[in-house]
Amino acid sequence: MRSPIQKLVIPILIGLLLSACGLESSGTVRPEEAGMSGKHLRLLDGILENALSRKDFPGAVLLIGRKGKFVFRKAYGDCQWVPKRKPMEEAMVFDLASITKPVATATSFMILVEEGKVSLDEKVKDYVPEFVPYMDASGAPGEDARIWHLLTHTSGLPPYTEPRGHAGVKQLFGERLSTEQLVAYIAQLPKTDPPGTAIHYSCLGYITLAHIIKKVSGRDVAQFSQEHIFRPLKMKHTSYCPPEKIRSLCVPTEIVDGKLLSGVVHDPLARLQGGISGNAGLFSTADDLAVFAEMMLHNGSYKGSRILSPLTVARMTSVWPKAAFAGRGLGWDLDSSQSANGGDLFGPSSYGHTGYTGTSIWIDPDTETYVIFLTNRVHPDDKGAISALRSRVANVVAAAIQDTKNVKALR
Repeated sequence: MRSPIQKLVIPILIGLLLSACGLESSGTVRPEEAGMSGKHLRLLDGILENALSRKDFPGAVLLIGRKGKFVFRKAYGDCQWVPKRKPMEEAMVFDLASITKPVATATSFMILVEEGKVSLDEKVKDYVPEFVPYMDASGAPGEDARIWHLLTHTSGLPPYTEPRGHAGVKQLFGERLSTEQLVAYIAQLPKTDPPGTAIHYSCLGYITLAHIIKKVSGRDVAQFSQEHIFRPLKMKHTSYCPPEKIRSLCVPTEIVDGKLLSGVVHDPLARLQGGISGNAGLFSTADDLAVFAEMMLHNGSYKGSRILSPLTVARMTSVWPKAAFAGRGLGWDLDSSQSANGGDLFGPSSYGHTGYTGTSIWIDPDTETYVIFLTNRVHPDDKGAISALRSRVANVVAAAIQDTKNVKALR
């Protein structure tokens, strides 16, 4: 039988231990404690269970945070179907795919901007001499693309490429390319439009940004983001090329060439570079992404670690004025044709991103809310579908917000 002193001290020690691990001792709180309707959030169970019954995806982890607290954190379905079924768990590690772009690449790049080591208006060819401009019908070259064009997907680069599909390139590079080799190849691809005149969501632009990060800092994007973002934030399960100790927590994606990808990046161009790329390659958990979201909501700082300045966060998460038609900030999506994961109800200050593998994050500073929805939709054969579901999930979350004190009127 415990003494009165033990009954008092033990809970305090447990709370301190959890705090040291970066966890809230209270865990997930009742939604009402954060100004949300728990009854309304319970609608999410039916929505996700229906999606699972349709086999839209094998499983998911959904985490909703508001005002610094988790109000909803739940795993659904399976983390894999082959070679055998395995249930999904909240702490599992997902291949984030294109969420890599804002979380690792754009954030790393803006840190270099803050340090005065590079400017967004510099020409891409200043760092990649091979970068050819757009050519008009007569063959005359147009204006040179700037770095901000890469960040906003308005550089004129095509969306993607498959170097190994060209016999000469495959013979030249083999089955593995360095980022430098790949960027030299990308730079010479014909541009689709003059820079700043059209948006083409481009993985190639972010591969180029990662190359510039390495050229300026001397560190590849994996090293730089780990040292300047994830380690300071204590995001212990976030990395490129997950180490062996967390491989067992990785959610498998697709079967490629007869092998199930687990802890190995799904994106072909990232895989071609050994797993480290600017467009994809980052692995993380819902809990770690929540830490990143909190950092963004706290204007670049979280629990004593400042990652970005408040002005940088504001600039990254506002529509870039020189390409307002694109509906994008620097790394983040605000109001483009691909921003359906934000739903219909969150306001114009909200922003987020999706990943091809079935991942999504949406952050709303007006209501201090974020929605992290991670699925394994590409497992095992890349046939899952979740675009409409993302929007419906976001709508339920937004509608559950009852405390509207800080909500700005939509105009």
